[in-house]
Amino acid sequence: MAYGKIPDSVIEAVLKHHDIVETVGKYVHLSKHGKYMKGLCPFHSEKTPSFTVTPEKGIFYCYGCGKGGNAIKFIEEIEEYSFPEAVRLLAEEAGIPYTWSGAQEGASVEGNAERDKLIQAHELAAKLYHYLLMNTTYGQPALQYLRSRGVTDKQIDQFVIGYAPPEWDTLARFLEKREFSSALMEKGGLLIGKQDKSGYIDRFRDRVMFPIWNRDGKVIALAGRMLGEGQPKYLNSPETMLFNKSRNLYNFHQARPAMRKSRRVVLFEGYMDVIKAWSAGVSNGVASMGTALTDDHASFLQRNVEEAVICYDGDNAGQAAALKTIPILEKAGLRVQVAILPKGMDPDEYIEEHGAQAFMRETIEHPVSATKFKLLYAKKNHILLEEEGQKNYLLEAVRIIAVLDSPTEREFYLKELSREFDMSLDSLKQDCFAQRQQLQKMKPQRDNNDNSWNNGRNENRENRRTSSAPPILPAYQVAERKLLAQMLLDADVANTVHQKLGEAFNVEDHAALAAYLYAYYAQGHDPDISRFIASLQDDRLERTAASIMMMDDEIPFNEHLLTEYVNEIVKVPKLREIEEKKETMVRAERSGDMLKAAQIASEIIALERQLKGR
Repeated sequence: MAYGKIPDSVIEAVLKHHDIVETVGKYVHLSKHGKYMKGLCPFHSEKTPSFTVTPEKGIFYCYGCGKGGNAIKFIEEIEEYSFPEAVRLLAEEAGIPYTWSGAQEGASVEGNAERDKLIQAHELAAKLYHYLLMNTTYGQPALQYLRSRGVTDKQIDQFVIGYAPPEWDTLARFLEKREFSSALMEKGGLLIGKQDKSGYIDRFRDRVMFPIWNRDGKVIALAGRMLGEGQPKYLNSPETMLFNKSRNLYNFHQARPAMRKSRRVVLFEGYMDVIKAWSAGVSNGVASMGTALTDDHASFLQRNVEEAVICYDGDNAGQAAALKTIPILEKAGLRVQVAILPKGMDPDEYIEEHGAQAFMRETIEHPVSATKFKLLYAKKNHILLEEEGQKNYLLEAVRIIAVLDSPTEREFYLKELSREFDMSLDSLKQDCFAQRQQLQKMKPQRDNNDNSWNNGRNENRENRRTSSAPPILPAYQVAERKLLAQMLLDADVANTVHQKLGEAFNVEDHAALAAYLYAYYAQGHDPDISRFIASLQDDRLERTAASIMMMDDEIPFNEHLLTEYVNEIVKVPKLREIEEKKETMVRAERSGDMLKAAQIASEIIALERQLKGR
């Protein structure tokens, strides 16, 4: 989205309120290294920390991928927001009033107004249902039901659980009094039009209600669980302009900070599992809503985590769903593990019976690998007391193991089979090799001569990325960067450079930064790196500015050094001109035009004298 100009006062207040370390620390585990804070970059895969935060300057920078900027920029990158969206989010969190003009991009003003109205209605509906649950006789049976399931009042408040009474039009009348369009409320899934077109009735009646939030924490849909007998047991809002069940995940907005920090997500099947697991300490748990996990869900998760733990019900249906979910997550590039629950139990029941500590210790903290889960699942389908059952299981197990790219992993599982069934490891390896040959024949041929079959590795490209040593820059580029660093810290230095050099920097981005900085100080701003970066609103320049400010310079800056830097910068065009003239002179000599060559040589000598005379 894009908005009109955001007032400077709003940006300044947002940056003043949101400390860079606290903002980044919600997503990245940071450790103190002298005057810096360091951690693993959340924007690319790395094993050695190259992500650096400088508290005194209010900026972050990654030496691995080059991303950098202030607290607003970090939220832009981590949440995939536009600049105005990031400012709006941070302003809301800080309770800072924000108003700015301009229509949103990508949708009509009318469409935006409808979306805003529907979100407002959903927020009110969630509050109404929560109030009815906690404060009325209507809600007592639902409240007793929740407490009998081990849900505390704190959890009810945390997840804004509510109750929709059995009357046909409780919400319809509530929204009508507040002048919401009933037709729009039907479009948004809160109401249903009567068949005789005489009015509207509530979609949800006599149900325990669970609000569904978007990534910003705004209610965009509702889910209701029936209290008594009847179908459907769970009823979700329909697909609307706000809600798409194939893309939204329950509790994502609350789980995302923990997911980002641990790089891990725990997947549950139902709302109650997420809620009960939260109380057990699983703050990175989410659930799909009335649908199996989709490719969109997996892609969405992959942008936030590296590992997924599936914690579905222990019954046959839950385990079958887990088996189907594994390849979807692996296709998205996630490492997958499975938390095993006793047969027939779901996470909610396990916590209720064995307690929160046991749930964390026995399931969440000790999941099995996806391969181990597949082997366990396959084992249930064979009668292992019979010789034929053992043989068929071993052949299926070898097929499961054969798809693994790592020779070490293959041997590990084959050895387990060998020990468990007293089988020759060599014979199992031979069967595995035959399976891999068969798989290779079925694979489409690649043009890039991929040799992962022979070397047993098919590493993710992102994991192969290494942070190479920074290139050695020419002297004039170092001078420009050091000069800009001082200009960002001192308005007087910037003014002196403006008089001596203007915008005659040789690197395009450096010239642009200088121009923006002159204008920034001309508007009466004091030196403030974070605020200046916010004024740029250009990804490349923001990264360049952050990179420049991460430089360490042990040499004290003074007027003599400033003059040296300026001289180094201004001589570059003359050096380039000399090089060009030398090339022209050589061409003249080769063509036999010695007079022209002599004239050019004279010009070169004059230019070189000018350089020495500076």
